[in-house]
Amino acid sequence: MPTVTFDGPAISDIDIKRTLAREVTVAAAKAYGFPEDKIIVVIKENRPENVSVGGILVADR
Repeated sequence: MPTVTFDGPAISDIDIKRTLAREVTVAAAKAYGFPEDKIIVVIKENRPENVSVGGILVADR
């Protein structure tokens, strides 16, 4: 089963997460030729103090 993972900042609006999961599922199912119920979508949310870019925490940017 294909797994699509998003690793980024928190999305506070659950409706936006639902839309993201739905649209990605449809696109992945089409690309792989698999039924939608075989596509896994994982949204990993990271707090700004746990991510750095160029050695600087996102919280400090």
